[in-house]
Amino acid sequence: MDDFLAARSQMALSLGFHIVFSCIGMVMPFFMAVAHYYWLKTNDVLYKNITKAWSKGVAIFFATGAVSGTVLSFELGLLWPGFMKHAGPIFGMPFSLEGTAFFIEAIALGFFLYGWNRFNPWFHWFTGVIVGISGLVSGILVVAANAWMNSPAGFDYVNGQYLNIDPMAAMFNDAWFSQALHMSIAAFVATGFAVAGIHALMILKGKNIQFHKKSFKIAAVFGAVAAIFQPLSGDISAKDVAQRQPAKLAAMEAHFHTEKNAALIVGGVPNPETKTVDYAIKIPGLLSFMAHGDTNAEVKGLDSIPAEDQPPVAITHYAFQIMVGLGMIMMVLAILYFIALWKKKHWQNSKWLLKFFVAATPMGFIAVEAGWTVTEVGRQPWIIHGVMRTADAVTPMPGIAYSFYLFTAVYVSLAAIVIFMLYRQINMVGQLYDLPADVKPKRD
Repeated sequence: MDDFLAARSQMALSLGFHIVFSCIGMVMPFFMAVAHYYWLKTNDVLYKNITKAWSKGVAIFFATGAVSGTVLSFELGLLWPGFMKHAGPIFGMPFSLEGTAFFIEAIALGFFLYGWNRFNPWFHWFTGVIVGISGLVSGILVVAANAWMNSPAGFDYVNGQYLNIDPMAAMFNDAWFSQALHMSIAAFVATGFAVAGIHALMILKGKNIQFHKKSFKIAAVFGAVAAIFQPLSGDISAKDVAQRQPAKLAAMEAHFHTEKNAALIVGGVPNPETKTVDYAIKIPGLLSFMAHGDTNAEVKGLDSIPAEDQPPVAITHYAFQIMVGLGMIMMVLAILYFIALWKKKHWQNSKWLLKFFVAATPMGFIAVEAGWTVTEVGRQPWIIHGVMRTADAVTPMPGIAYSFYLFTAVYVSLAAIVIFMLYRQINMVGQLYDLPADVKPKRD
């Protein structure tokens, strides 16, 4: 493995793990806060138990997210010194603010975990809400920094120099809103369906039915609402990409030829040599409409992009199709679940619906990984779109391949530890909060 490939692989590996930890860390506090609210309003001890159980999960992912995020910050300087030399002073603002949000989140989480029976009950609940809000803000700020790489702003690039730097303009670049919206909703979809799927599995196993039913409903409602809104944010993102990064859109859709009334491609196998997509379903005019709001609008193809500036088509297209396909499946499941809540109440206890949720447990995070692949691979060969190439930003230090193997072992070990801790936590929930399904929990 050459050093350039090793550096990119190490960054991809680190981001791939961190994005899972950070999504859960952003969203789980809101689940926890809702359960805590129900406990305070109803005095139903099950909600208190759910809150405490979920708070332990929040603590686990906060710790792992902090570790993996710290590693990423070091990797930016270690692997991409050419990038950080110029980009650091420009897009450092969101990273600085993210550190502040992380600091607030840590304090609020400490108050929440150790505040039981020590604070006013509603103030205690409020500290949990702050954990969620600060975590969400932290994620949005990091995405704003990434959005700047896709839509550079806040500086003038003159003769290889970065002049007239405006950090606020860099942070609020043209891509930050669409990316932050899409990523935030995706975090709720992924975490909601993952948590709901785990509780659905416990219900099917007949363990602690009441506990898991209440937990399932909270997570499923969050995930289902987000899944229904996600296609709308996806449409906003697609229109934004069509304007700013036509090469990325062309790679996403495997759109080789510039044309009007461009067809939307579903599935298919791109063939860069023949400039065709085999075995695809094509819907005439739909890509033009989705990109520009007009079925006759012209959509730029890869033939309008210089060969050296074209992203890898196959990887980008397949990742995009996976993201959209899984998103549509989860949207269908969300609609079915709301039908079960409002019209077909007997569906809520049906095994087929619970099994559907169990099957959907990993879908959200697979879609998140695929979407992140589209964002990063679709921007290539640029690390700063249209300004700096990835090859010009990589470290000249030899031996990066060994670093890649080391960090792979570290992240795999970290993932194994997290899985073990969560597995143990789920079993502890069964031991501590075991209540027969037909017995109403006592109030304390």
